[in-house]
Order: sequence, then structure tokens, then C-alpha cells
Amino acid sequence: MTSILTNNAANTALLNLQNTVKNLDKTQNEISTGLRVSTAADNASYYSIATSLKSDSSALTTISDSLDVADATLSTATSAIDEISDVLSKIKDSLVTATTQGADRTKIQAEISTYQAQLKTISDAASLNGQNYLSVDSGATGYNDTASFVASLSRSSDGSVSYGTITFSKADTALFDADATGTGILDSLDTATSGTYTAADGTVTTSTAGTGKSVADFDISALTDSAADQATLNAYQKQVEAAIKSVTAAASVLGSTQSRIESQKDFVDSLTTSVDAGVSSLIDADMNEASTRLSALQVQQQLGVQALSIANESSQSVLSLFQ
Repeated sequence: MTSILTNNAANTALLNLQNTVKNLDKTQNEISTGLRVSTAADNASYYSIATSLKSDSSALTTISDSLDVADATLSTATSAIDEISDVLSKIKDSLVTATTQGADRTKIQAEISTYQAQLKTISDAASLNGQNYLSVDSGATGYNDTASFVASLSRSSDGSVSYGTITFSKADTALFDADATGTGILDSLDTATSGTYTAADGTVTTSTAGTGKSVADFDISALTDSAADQATLNAYQKQVEAAIKSVTAAASVLGSTQSRIESQKDFVDSLTTSVDAGVSSLIDADMNEASTRLSALQVQQQLGVQALSIANESSQSVLSLFQ
């Protein structure tokens, strides 16, 4: 039956053409954006997962940048502490020279004072990004003894996010502490170190009360060749020896922490790459497939226009009945 009110063939051709245009628009959008899932309407599940993964990737990138800064800060501290060790060795050598009878301890102290000033200068300069692990002030408001670095991110099954940290105690690395208690390795007062000196006649003099001074401020200029003063010099040597061991231990803390940070950064960078690859597999368009599909849809569109034109022409034959 031919009807002038309803053209089923034209309606079918129009519907097919509309579907083709819709698919064509979607494919063109994929090609222009590079995404096959650009909104939640395209695929709600994939869009939600990809959004979470992109958030994690951004956070991991920030963590990696933070670890870079932490690595540089620790590198500054380890370089400084190496210099500190060298200066302490020079102080030790000067003290050995000072034990020689008749030594000019005033001049030796002038040299030692220069070294002591270097200890403080180097420690204060070992700062980066406002962080200094060699020179601290434990009495300052808001002071936190724990040095902490954000090192990892994990997302639980319920979607909550937690962060892992790498930490160490500044008390293990502080060489100078501006607090009145003076708990730094180099500015703490020696109240326990005992020293002994054996005179030529075999007499042993022992100092059991400690030097009462710190490595950073002891003074030997007034000491003489007396057995008691020689015992004091010996106590200073032991104090410097102990300081060298403590500084070496502090260097080990900083070095091991730096090594952990470098290793963690490599892992975070690798994880970021994996997360980005996961996001890509979920939402990125296959450009080869999309371009092929675009060509096919363009052909379908042209055929649809022709089919609609033919369907509309069929109704024109009705006019000939009235001629």
C-alpha cells in the first residue's frame, strides 16, 4: 500500500541515517580528544576507575617530587657531615700535638678555635628547603624530633587512601642544638668521659668527672705540662674520639635514609608509569581503529542520504495518478 501520510521506507532510511550520524559524531570526538571514554556517559564504570587512577597518578608524581627534595636535603647534610668528620680529625691531631711537653698550647688553641668555628658554620649551612638535620633547636615552639618524608600511597578496597613515610630521629643526627640543654653531639657538655695520663715515673693521673666542656668550645690555652693538665688533654682527646664515632653514626643514619629514599623514588616512578598505562588502557582511543571506523561511517552516511532520497522519491509517483 502506498500512503501519502506515512512513508515507512523514508522513516527507516531516516532512522538509519540518524544512527550513523550519531556514531560518526562519537568517532570524530574520539579522534579529536584521543579518548574513547571522555565522560561518565561513555562508560560510567571505566570513567570512575580512570578518575581514581588519575588522582593516584597525580599524587604519586607529587610524592616523587617530594622525594627528590628530600634526597637533595639529605645529600646536603651528608656532604656537610663528611666535612665535619675531617675537621674533627684535625682537632684530634692538634690535641695530640698539644700533649707534647713544651708545646705552645696558646697557638694550638688558636688553630683549634678556627676548627671549632668551622664545625658550627658547616652545620648551620647544611640546610635546604628550610630543613637542617645537623643544627636544630629542640626548644623551639612546634619542634618535631622526627624527620618524616611521604614515600608511598596505597588505596584500600573501600576507596580510602593512606600514605607511607620514611622517618628518622633528628636526635641521632643533630650536631648542634640551640636549646639551652645543648643535646647536640658537638655542643653537649662532657660529664662522663674519663681520661688517664701516665707520667714518666709511672704515676697515673685520672680525670673521672669529664671535661665539663663540649667539643665545640673547650680551650687548652691555659693548660700546662702538669700531670693533671695532661690528663685533661687526654680526656679531650677521648671526647673528640667519641664525637668522631657519634658523627660517623649520624652519617650512617643520614646515608641509609637517603638510600631508602632513592630506592623508593625509583619504585614510585615505576608505579606511576604502570598507573598511567592502566588509565590509558581504560579510556584512550585506538586511533587506528577509530580512523578506520570513521571512514566506514562516512560511507554509511553517504549511502544513508541516498537511501533517504530514493525513499522520498517513491512517494512522488502518486502525483502521476492525478495528471
